[in-house]
Amino acid sequence: MNVNETDMTAIRHLIACERLHRVASPKDLSEFLNISSAATAKLLSRLSASGHIRREVNPHDGRAQRLFATQSSHEQVRQVLSGTHEQLMQVALDLTADQQAAIVQFLDAMSAIAVGPRPEVSAERASTAAAPLRSPQVKG
Repeated sequence: MNVNETDMTAIRHLIACERLHRVASPKDLSEFLNISSAATAKLLSRLSASGHIRREVNPHDGRAQRLFATQSSHEQVRQVLSGTHEQLMQVALDLTADQQAAIVQFLDAMSAIAVGPRPEVSAERASTAAAPLRSPQVKG
């Protein structure tokens, strides 16, 4: 697609907005990408000139812009990511039943922590939580 990482992230965000039936604006994109309005303007000019996005005037106020990924961008993103998706699926399919169960248990436990109530963390737990994870040592 000949785009940089930020450009690809912007295009994917616009596609995601379209799937959710939301219309993205330059301000929304600035906030999503965490970049300045000037950087967003430059990005939009680049993506528009390359045919990756189209801009429309908001019909309700006649001033604000609405942003959309072009059909060509939809197809190119799908093509670029299809190989990656196939590889990810193959990794999942190659797992044994025991490995799948362990992963499900791990993700369930992590999700419960992420969405559950957050008890106060003791100073000792906070310092150990900042330590990197280490693999268990195998004694043999």
